[in-house]
Amino acid sequence: MQHIIIGAGPAGVVAAETLRKADPEAEITVIGDEPEPPYSRMAIPYYLIDNIEEPGTYLRDPKTHFGALNIEVLQQRVDKIDAGSKSVTLADGSTRAFDKLLIATGSHPISPPLPGLDLPQVHSCWTLEDARNIIKLAQPGSNVVLIGAGFIGCIILEALVKCGVHLAVVEMGNRMVPRMLDEKAGGLLESWCKNQGIDVHTSCSVDGIAEAGDEVEVSLSDGSKLSAALVITATGVKANTDLVEGTDINIDQGILVNRRMQTSNPDVYAAGDVAQGVDFSTGNFEVQAIQPTATDHGRIAALNMAGQGDEHHGTLNMNVLDTVGLVSCSFGLWMGVDGGESAELYNPDEFQYINLQFDGDHLVGASSVGKTQHVGVLRGLIESKIHLGEWKARLMQDPTAIMEAYVGCTQELGYA
Repeated sequence: MQHIIIGAGPAGVVAAETLRKADPEAEITVIGDEPEPPYSRMAIPYYLIDNIEEPGTYLRDPKTHFGALNIEVLQQRVDKIDAGSKSVTLADGSTRAFDKLLIATGSHPISPPLPGLDLPQVHSCWTLEDARNIIKLAQPGSNVVLIGAGFIGCIILEALVKCGVHLAVVEMGNRMVPRMLDEKAGGLLESWCKNQGIDVHTSCSVDGIAEAGDEVEVSLSDGSKLSAALVITATGVKANTDLVEGTDINIDQGILVNRRMQTSNPDVYAAGDVAQGVDFSTGNFEVQAIQPTATDHGRIAALNMAGQGDEHHGTLNMNVLDTVGLVSCSFGLWMGVDGGESAELYNPDEFQYINLQFDGDHLVGASSVGKTQHVGVLRGLIESKIHLGEWKARLMQDPTAIMEAYVGCTQELGYA
């Protein structure tokens, strides 16, 4: 069997390793279009603050790991997929045949159509090359503007603060991480950041970026202007579906897959940020661009490519952030369901917040700021779909009684 994997991120690497275990005799090729060995984007913030060197971002030791597993890693760009002839065409004009193909091409950052985005002081923070450019410009004491305070933006924010820059953050939404936290929680995070000396502008957008000597001038929709030696855009990502557009492979927000990570072509699979897979909470098919989902997708896709059927039961939407010392998180349907009930604790003076969302007597979602003692238990209660029974009423009165509820419910079911 000839297996080709397009994409050298976590989904592609885990898929290759899983395939090797499942099919020791197969030919396995991983094709990545960056000049670096397979690496983790989640490690880039640690590289920015000099906690690790570049090799610390690598997913595996490129000198020994892939060779020992007889996995070929190509640093090439795939220009075309021909599902009919079961081949891929590379940028150098050569072709590779496959029996099974996995598309794990990930996603790419998207930026608003602004004047000045092509200036040398403006960068995304997505690749190792981006990180090298940022390190040159994010010197201690320099002025930096971060456009976007979503999940990725806040991860970058944390690294920039540790670099010692003067940071301003611009977010179009009325709060920070609006796709992860509600207004109260996002407002707490904003207040916390301002207390740490970060200049935060919410409900505000960037109108343009212009040259201003060695720096640039960032014009905001509220009429203010910010000077910056570096501007970083973190305004969202989009699945890399270009390779299959115009083919018989179905796409929506990402490449549509079934529970076996199989596309509409039975010999082609997709995994990771590019795949629109099943969501645990809703049963709908959605793109979830987080690394745990990518590795889970890669493993399941590989098992099915090797003929060892396995199904994906859905990924729980989850996000955990440490923002300059304040930890926030959300799980599942943190925004609630129609007809559901909720319980809330809000202590802004202590930067503490917890919100629980119920559907009947099931916990289906939760979010918290500054209350992290039982984050794992929150996730466990949601994923297990345990009937809370009388514990629901207790949690409605005291949403911090998470551990007691978990122990009480599991003891009643005989799990503890």
